Amino acid sequence: MSERGAMNPLAPEAVSTTGGRAVAPELSARRSAIAGWLFFDWACQPFFTLVTTFVFAPYFASALAPDPVSGQSLWGFATAGAGLVLAFLSPVLGSIADATGPKKPWIAACGLVLFCASFALWNAAPGAPYAIAIGLVGFAVGTVAVEVAAVFNNAMIPHLVPPEKFGRLSGTGWAIGYLGGLVSLVVVLGFLAANPETGKTVLGLDPLFGLDPASREGDRVSGPFSAVWFLVFVLPLFFFTPDIARSRLSMGQAVTRGVAQVRSTLTDARQHKGLVRFLLANMVYQDALVALFAFGGIYGAGVFGWQATELGVFGILLTVTGTAGALIGGRLDDRTGARSVILGSIVVLALVCIGVLSLGREHVLFAIPTAAPEPGDGLYGTTPEKVFLALGLVIGSVAGPLQASSRSMLARLVPVHEAGRYFGLLALSGKVTSFLAPLAVAVATGLFQTQAAGPAVLILFFVTGGLLLSGVRRV
Repeated sequence: MSERGAMNPLAPEAVSTTGGRAVAPELSARRSAIAGWLFFDWACQPFFTLVTTFVFAPYFASALAPDPVSGQSLWGFATAGAGLVLAFLSPVLGSIADATGPKKPWIAACGLVLFCASFALWNAAPGAPYAIAIGLVGFAVGTVAVEVAAVFNNAMIPHLVPPEKFGRLSGTGWAIGYLGGLVSLVVVLGFLAANPETGKTVLGLDPLFGLDPASREGDRVSGPFSAVWFLVFVLPLFFFTPDIARSRLSMGQAVTRGVAQVRSTLTDARQHKGLVRFLLANMVYQDALVALFAFGGIYGAGVFGWQATELGVFGILLTVTGTAGALIGGRLDDRTGARSVILGSIVVLALVCIGVLSLGREHVLFAIPTAAPEPGDGLYGTTPEKVFLALGLVIGSVAGPLQASSRSMLARLVPVHEAGRYFGLLALSGKVTSFLAPLAVAVATGLFQTQAAGPAVLILFFVTGGLLLSGVRRV
């Protein structure tokens, strides 16, 4: 059959039914359609890599906030606020998108918001009026936009490949996203963001375009850079990946049906104990993962005094392990099941949090003293820094499989034609309390006046999520 005459796997007639349950098409979508879908992760990842974790967040804590402790606390409140908004928006918009059919118009609308919010971060300059508010609001709004867009993108998975390939597709998407984050990080830290003390980038170069290290323009440009990156690289999704067929409902009817579907989805989900347990587990461990990434760069900057060079190399290495982990995890998912991959990742992350908690500037494993940092020690010159670096690489290697297997597990549990509303529910479960872990970290950090309070809080979240997931049937 020619490509032009091939059946559109995203059209309603491509969905079959087995035992009353809609299943994915037997034939995979064309390679160009899958490639376009994969580019979404590549397009989005720089926002998470550059803004949320390795460039803008540490800049905010070290240069905008009064001190690193209050910076971590403020960033936690912003993350919590974004999570609270997402908890309400994701399931409603997912259900509305199911009722209307097409997903790409929603992705485009979210992308426009992401573009504007990311660009606004350039104005969060040291000493500028409302710089702290601009940084926090731009980050929070951008986070909401990119996460909501991901709901619609994820809902296309069951229409692209059959169930036995969900894990590989999801894992490949995460790996490509990590690779995009790696490339963007190398570009920004190697050519744009310079150390304010030396005036040089990680590669020892003067920053391009005359960016001023003293006013931290290289750090602030991470926002506009992420915006332009998304705009360019999301285009393959719109050009090559066919959308879901449009329904006959008007937008008003779709909104009414979408809101009603949220209620019915919650009711339907309660009839499937395994699904409810999975969503509860996802709620807890995703909450912890969001907080872990949100504070990783801030922790390194605050505890060890890392600057752009240390944070940049750390981010690059973590992204490399993340890419490899996502690829391997996707294949393990298809072989051993999503649940085993998620449980293994949770155990590793809980142990990593214990390891981070045990570190200080002059000790490891809580009480073993190490040599104090000295000028000229070089990159990661102390033992605690080297251990923190190693733990970060472990985080990267398991975070991708954890997230990729979470969406492939849901794709196996729910009807294909209702993927949007259930992925909205997945986003709800991942976001309804996503303010809780960052909020707990923020409150604990402020209360105990130590950044070590962060990993201590997250251990409890990971353990609870693992215990909940252990009762879900293997898929």
